[in-house]
Amino acid sequence: MSSNGGSIVGLLSYETLVHAVAGAMGSVTAMTVFFPLDTAKSRLQVDDKRKSQTTPVILAEIAKEEGFLALYRGWFPVISSLCCSNFVYFYTFNALKKLAASGPGKPRPGKDLLMGTVAGVVNVILTTPMWVVNTRLKLQGVRFRNEDLHQTQYRGIFDAFSQIIADEGVRTLWNGVLPSLVLVLNPAVQFMIYEAMKRKAGKGGMKISSAKIFLIGAIAKAIATTATYPLQTIQAILRFGQYKGDGEGGPMGGVSNIFCLFMDRIKKHGFLGLYKGLEAKLLQTVLTAALMFVVYEKITAATFRVMGLNKKLKH
Repeated sequence: MSSNGGSIVGLLSYETLVHAVAGAMGSVTAMTVFFPLDTAKSRLQVDDKRKSQTTPVILAEIAKEEGFLALYRGWFPVISSLCCSNFVYFYTFNALKKLAASGPGKPRPGKDLLMGTVAGVVNVILTTPMWVVNTRLKLQGVRFRNEDLHQTQYRGIFDAFSQIIADEGVRTLWNGVLPSLVLVLNPAVQFMIYEAMKRKAGKGGMKISSAKIFLIGAIAKAIATTATYPLQTIQAILRFGQYKGDGEGGPMGGVSNIFCLFMDRIKKHGFLGLYKGLEAKLLQTVLTAALMFVVYEKITAATFRVMGLNKKLKH
């Protein structure tokens, strides 16, 4: 078969589709379980007048002031965005992985990092508008400590899209895309560590237990999140759309706005202000990623077993 034909098979294979669907289902399941932690993280990132407290206290405060269901505000748009985002990421990553496996050389961390970065860039460009909308919806109707933040009035996902385009321009849907492109290093590093640890754990044909998958996924995500968290905070502020900096707008978010946001955060809260909400973020993202990988591996294994494709699971 020609290399071009092999590329098409890699991109359109049934195996790649199974990985994509399993990754999307795994992320949706895990995010639903740990969604209140994501709510706490978003509040701490955007509302800089809210004092940094422990995650349980933040959650109790939100539930008391706004009701228990406020912990799940914005669940549907977040889940919709996450489902699409992980489908795109897992599909692209595993298509590239399949293509790499058909070429010379063994799987290596450097290859995994490169494939994760490419998959991340494709994912960011295609799904950033959905994340901008879900950030707005997730923070709609909350009680901000910062009085400069004004409330938005969106009736749902499609209304949010139409209002943003009409009032702020279509380019606003790509607010924060520059830090997002830099943040492709987060899942890229996560997948590089995950794949390397999984290969080591499964060396010699050893079966990897769900507990080991959970631990490997947690370690990989903890390292990636801690390394990139300050940019995640800037990303959330830009997506919320209420920061008015001196830089120009547009799809790149404005390099000067990003720099000014960093400096403003450090000036107000010190260097550690860049890590405000990290505790909630680590709890949410590490537990979510770990559970996501467990569900993902279980779904892919079960699907390939039913279809008689066990050999496909070998890396």
